[in-house]
Amino acid sequence: MIGISKLYLGTVEPSDALRYGRKSSELPSHLLQFSEDKKPVVVWNITRACNLKCIHCYAQANAGKAENEMSTEEARVVIDDLASFGSPVLLFSGGEPLVRKDLPELANYAVAQGMRAVISTNGTLITEEKAAQLKEVGLSYVGISLDGLEATNDKFRGVKGAFQGALAGIRACKKAGIKVGLRYTITKHNAKDIGGIFDLLEAEDVPRVCFYHLVYTGRGADIAKDDLTHEQTREMVDYIIDRTADMKTRGLEKEVLTVDNHCDGPYLYMRMLKEGNPRAAQVMELLEMNGGNSTGNGIGCISWDGAVHPDQFWRQHILGNVRERPFSEIWTDMSNPLTASLKNKMPHVCERCSKCKFLNVCGGNFRARGEASTGDPWGFDPACYLTDEEIGLLE
Repeated sequence: MIGISKLYLGTVEPSDALRYGRKSSELPSHLLQFSEDKKPVVVWNITRACNLKCIHCYAQANAGKAENEMSTEEARVVIDDLASFGSPVLLFSGGEPLVRKDLPELANYAVAQGMRAVISTNGTLITEEKAAQLKEVGLSYVGISLDGLEATNDKFRGVKGAFQGALAGIRACKKAGIKVGLRYTITKHNAKDIGGIFDLLEAEDVPRVCFYHLVYTGRGADIAKDDLTHEQTREMVDYIIDRTADMKTRGLEKEVLTVDNHCDGPYLYMRMLKEGNPRAAQVMELLEMNGGNSTGNGIGCISWDGAVHPDQFWRQHILGNVRERPFSEIWTDMSNPLTASLKNKMPHVCERCSKCKFLNVCGGNFRARGEASTGDPWGFDPACYLTDEEIGLLE
């Protein structure tokens, strides 16, 4: 993820991460992306069940509970291992994680073991009572998905009333005192609503928003044709930067990030150079600390059935199963060729990436999208919108 507000507006400096030694166990949550040891943030799809029918769902969630869903007791064993391994954050996702009645219990258990527990949810099941319960168990953050304003969002989510339900969930979290943010996956059909989402941030006093680039996996593969063109992507990133800066000038402190397209970092850096921004060199230093794509290294995924994946989108690759071996063993087993190569991606990326002067800040971009488009796990990610001249191929 690329912290637009952190980098462009200078709310984070390189010295901030260095002060903590860049260790995952020591860094506060807003600096974790700059950690040096890359202990994985784990996305745990604890259920495949969901009350909505989102057209871009990577997990292809449905209304029914998976037969092989892990039990509460099994989940506690996994949390023990993740905590002792040093994973700093456990992100409960789905499906819809709140469909599971034991979610508050599992979140509380993770917090008790010293982890930060967060959830990714559609927000429609968060009542004031549920929000108070989540606050009590020590949940650090609730990310609520909106993919447009009311008509657009309800079409994406496949259920009328999803927008109003999510809005009620946002308000309930704020009332309970839980940090809440928005998650927005951008396509050609909802890009027009991004301005309205910024307006919503202000109107509802929401402190954070993450704009996700579309990944062509799960049901997202069915709408790959709806991804933005390269020119549209550049315009969208510029618009996000401009709106973020505008809020700052008006005294509104919002955290704005883009996610799942790591060339956003070099693009932001080049824009700052063109503008003569004196912080450009510091931003490059932070981007190098970030290192770009962290699939299979700084982020991992566990499925409802215990399968371990390099990330939540790359589900066709199974590195092991926590019902058979601890996550910590699976994650560090270098006898698995994919596990080993993801820990050191540079020799494996495609030819264009290998010659790119920004490889150390992008990391070869998003592998799930590259493989979905080329059939090769190390194939070129077509969502890279940087030109040959910009990446140094014409020098």
